[in-house]
Amino acid sequence: MSTPFTYAASGVDIDAGERAVELMRTAVARTNRPEVVGGLGGFAGLFALDTAKYAKPLLASSTDGVGTKIALARQLDRHDTVGIDLVAMVVDDLVACGAEPLFLQDYVACGKVVPERIAAIVTGIAEGCTQAGAALVGGETAEHGDLMDADEYDLAATAVGVVEADGVLGPERVREGDAVVAMASSGFHSNGYSLVRRVVSAAGLDLHATPAGLDRTLGEELLEPTRIYARDCLALVEQFGVDGVHAYAHITGGGLAGNTARVVPDGLEAVLDRATWALPAAVRLMEEHGVPREESERAFNCGVGMVAAVAPDVADAVVAQLTAAGVPAWVAGGVQRRTDDTAARLVGTYR
Repeated sequence: MSTPFTYAASGVDIDAGERAVELMRTAVARTNRPEVVGGLGGFAGLFALDTAKYAKPLLASSTDGVGTKIALARQLDRHDTVGIDLVAMVVDDLVACGAEPLFLQDYVACGKVVPERIAAIVTGIAEGCTQAGAALVGGETAEHGDLMDADEYDLAATAVGVVEADGVLGPERVREGDAVVAMASSGFHSNGYSLVRRVVSAAGLDLHATPAGLDRTLGEELLEPTRIYARDCLALVEQFGVDGVHAYAHITGGGLAGNTARVVPDGLEAVLDRATWALPAAVRLMEEHGVPREESERAFNCGVGMVAAVAPDVADAVVAQLTAAGVPAWVAGGVQRRTDDTAARLVGTYR
């Protein structure tokens, strides 16, 4: 008699999936908000939005992944930080329009469910949700043994937030004379890693060594999780209102100028002075091994993870509040009349 076909023999281990859920359950529970209905394990996540709190609520949503930073996590066999990156990529897009992140759902695709690895990933996601104040209301782990190698995985998430219709931030609020406040990044965040990995490979850089200028190994530097700005940005709006805080730009793929340009209206330009901050040592390392400055400013955040366009009379207070909250910040430039087609540009020389 021939051997019977089973799901496990085909590459899908249901028991391992259930074990992974049990391992992550406690971490997920810590993200609960009062509006969450039910718990982990249902077919859908339920969230009771209190519409009485809002005059005209708008729901905002954002979807993203972590990208090829995951390849470094696999190479270094460390999986508890990329989940934070995943959350940051979606919640900080939400807060760019002034929306409070409410809840998030994740999707993990892998070649083989190793419960401890999946639990580490989701524990990182839960940590990111805790930092952002968002509930992790569910997700999906899919085992694709015939499509992916056993240690291979990819991540994606969707987050939903809410903002008052008259509280939406964006280019419509930005005015000539606004100050541009920069908020420091925690590293490369989750962008530019295809280029970073190419440089590391071509230059033969050792991920376990500590290059000149860094105070930790290159691998630790590159896996530093993305800073989550959501709560601090929302606190600024609460303190200064939409008359004080006009727009946020989340600095992701496309670099500082490219993303800042997205919140600048026609006829104006944001000018940021490089002399107001130091180019991170890790970016300089990439440049020392062949990445041109123009390319690094397109691919990397170059030390700035979020910018805010604010009324000039509150700029110093905004910087002070962010600094007190543990987010290094400074006035990096301002908004002025546009002289050409450029909506945002960098001037000067890094310190």
